[in-house]
Amino acid sequence: MVIGAAVLLFIASFLDFYSVDGCGSYCDKVDMPNAWDTDKLGIILPSVFLAGLIGAGLVIAGRFQPESRKISGLTLGQWGNGLAVGAAWASLWTLFLTPDGMSMSVGAILSLLASLALAAGVVLTPRVPALQAPLAGAGGPAAVPPYGAAPQPGYGYPGPGGVQPGAPAPYGAQPGQPAPPFGAQPGQPAPAPAPAAAGSDFAPFWFAVPVARPLYAEDGSSSTIAELAPGTWYLAVEQRGQALVAQTQDGRRGVLQDTTGIQRG
Repeated sequence: MVIGAAVLLFIASFLDFYSVDGCGSYCDKVDMPNAWDTDKLGIILPSVFLAGLIGAGLVIAGRFQPESRKISGLTLGQWGNGLAVGAAWASLWTLFLTPDGMSMSVGAILSLLASLALAAGVVLTPRVPALQAPLAGAGGPAAVPPYGAAPQPGYGYPGPGGVQPGAPAPYGAQPGQPAPPFGAQPGQPAPAPAPAAAGSDFAPFWFAVPVARPLYAEDGSSSTIAELAPGTWYLAVEQRGQALVAQTQDGRRGVLQDTTGIQRG
């Protein structure tokens, strides 16, 4: 939605922004400006078109960056959201600032529609799970197996076992056995995961979430460090009441407060 709105906004920047009323047969001879004619349209180019295009680019780039990476305390997506909403507001004001004797032409109308769609896209994305799907991947998110089935290797963690089907066993290992961890000698058993606390009967397990859910910081604050996506397996390393301490693909740990409907591997 954001990409489509940005493309439409870029196309609208090259079209006539205003048209002359009552020009009759002379309409074809009147040279009307587009957004790039800053001598006649002033700040419409930077306030509507460039702000919207840059905002869309930052929102898209933010989907490929970790949420912990910020500029002046804000993520790329948050910077893009502000520019996109500002572009929609500026485009809306062009309705009330049309010069006397002129009306909005196709460029102004398309830019208004595109900027409003862009603002709606960046505002609704955090609230609509369907808009949070990954932008790139091998055929989309992996299907979640039914409860009790072992997770299969795929995107993110390699899953329990850590060996791809059909891969040759390492030197000295028996066929069918999982590969030893890095630094371990062949034939030695892999170390068991450390328990969450002394005397606790909790055992780490793999799980998947049914819908996208935030992962909060372990210090108990309301800040989020990541977002768990459906179709990906995560490792639960500790249990705190009804909440789980989960570990993401890049090694970050946080608290999953909403564990309803999760599927265990």
